[in-house]
Amino acid sequence: MEDTQDIDAIAMLQDPVRRRLYEYVVAQGREVGRNEAAEATGVARTLAAHHLDKLAGAGLLESGSRRLTGRSGPGAGRPAKVYTRARAERSVSLPARDYRTAAELLAEAAEQAGLDVGLFAAARRRGEELRDSAPPCGDLDEAMRTLAARGYEPHLEAAEHADHPGHDEDAARAEDAADATPTLRMRNCPFHAVAERFPPLVCGMNLALLEGLLGADGAVRARMDARPGECCVVVEISKNNIH
Repeated sequence: MEDTQDIDAIAMLQDPVRRRLYEYVVAQGREVGRNEAAEATGVARTLAAHHLDKLAGAGLLESGSRRLTGRSGPGAGRPAKVYTRARAERSVSLPARDYRTAAELLAEAAEQAGLDVGLFAAARRRGEELRDSAPPCGDLDEAMRTLAARGYEPHLEAAEHADHPGHDEDAARAEDAADATPTLRMRNCPFHAVAERFPPLVCGMNLALLEGLLGADGAVRARMDARPGECCVVVEISKNNIH
């Protein structure tokens, strides 16, 4: 039954308008209203609403409602319907396959046998093999393209800094803005299902894989910085390349 539901859900993306709407909502990494989605994809609001509700009904998007004006109380307007990517995963294999169980069994065996060092070394080598003869990534734009080609969903954000005791709020904000460096975060983890059960092992493997893929001595570096709902690894400019 689950495989049939997954097939039906993925089949809904064959419609080009529906697919554009889905890809736009997913790319934002936040709640998206009907008006915004319609304008971004160049379709009428009523058509966008129809397709967005279909995607939500199929479990590909999650829907809710909130006031997009940021105001509350009388005169704030009615809550608008908003959409985000569904947390559930969808996959189809014909005929049916169960690679997730195999991956979980291998991860469990590796964890119990203390094979994490060997696993991380193998992951780093695989990353280097995937990079092939290409030089290490030269900047975050190149890293973003490399990661996207491997199934990650990278996006840029400014690095966050701790509070500055002894400074007033405006001075601290100005100092943060001056010191902030861009960081690449991934909205997804290709190994999410297994990482949920074996986070140290799988997240460490993911880090090693990306170190090999991006290049160990390049202009960017990968490091661990877990955040709920996102990939555990972030990519930033290497400290040796910050001037």
